Amino acid sequence: MNSEYSEEIAEAVTKEKLVADFKVVVADAEELLRATASDTGEKVAAVRARVQDSLREAKERLAEVEAHVRAKTKLAARAADDYVQENPWKAVGVAASVGLVIGLLIGRR
Repeated sequence: MNSEYSEEIAEAVTKEKLVADFKVVVADAEELLRATASDTGEKVAAVRARVQDSLREAKERLAEVEAHVRAKTKLAARAADDYVQENPWKAVGVAASVGLVIGLLIGRR
């Protein structure tokens, strides 16, 4: 269970890094737009190159994260399905317990 928790944390950190990378891409794109509005030449070429590099890196990371998340989701779904198939009454008991706790929490408000 601890390794699953560690993997979830690692995925959350990876997602946060991906969001940060996209923010950099957006900032570079905005800088490119500002630079092209009034000036052409060397400044535009430098900014355009940075935007292209940032976008390429972000797309690569997104593809990696997407593949990893898909694989983990499929494994989790299979594991949950196998567990429910092997322990149907335990699954019903856990679901009922969780529902009861949520109901109690909602009822307090």
